[in-house]
Amino acid sequence: MNRTDRLYALVEELRAVSPRPRSARWLAARFEVSTRTIERDIAALQAGGVPIWAEPGRTGGYVVDRARTLPPVNLTAGETVAMALALHRLGGTPFAAAGASALRKLLAVLPPADAAEAHRLAGRVHLVGGGPATPVPAAVADAVTARRVLRLRYADRAGTDSVREVEPLGYLGNPTHWYLLAWCRLRDALRCFRTDRILAVTPLPEPVTRRWRPADLDIPTERVRSLNLL
Repeated sequence: MNRTDRLYALVEELRAVSPRPRSARWLAARFEVSTRTIERDIAALQAGGVPIWAEPGRTGGYVVDRARTLPPVNLTAGETVAMALALHRLGGTPFAAAGASALRKLLAVLPPADAAEAHRLAGRVHLVGGGPATPVPAAVADAVTARRVLRLRYADRAGTDSVREVEPLGYLGNPTHWYLLAWCRLRDALRCFRTDRILAVTPLPEPVTRRWRPADLDIPTERVRSLNLL
């Protein structure tokens, strides 16, 4: 069992028996590690905001506050990133620190595979400034997660329509608009499609095969940052 899985399992073990304690020795035997490793793991969980404390005495041990911890959470990667993006908007408000703490607690109780997928998806969401609040068509919103080619009917800034097949690669948001980052087969190049100019979307069965880096954007790198899941 790797450390991430063990941290998750430790919280669930303590939740299952709360308010009874589990000793470091008992937990070490349960997870087949040393008591020193358990002590380090508990310290890491406490530093992450998990309400665990130690009860002294011969029958003492570690206890978690069941009422203040979450059971396993079945959120999709998209749902997790949506919450991260919403909490990102708290930056500069009196609730910014509380929002960051809430996100850490959410990630701590996600199954490791789901948390890893959420991190991968978040790495494809890039923001310039505070990020926008404009709506995005559902088919476009699902495109990067689904990794399927789209056929778009798109209007350029002059209002001229075109139909093109694109390979969705990520999202870019600035303070006023969302853009779909995609490889445009018509132009044979990376393009940003402003989502409010997408007039129609048809998902195709063909999978996306291309990869890209934020450095491929014609935007100064210091202005672009990935959505951070902490």
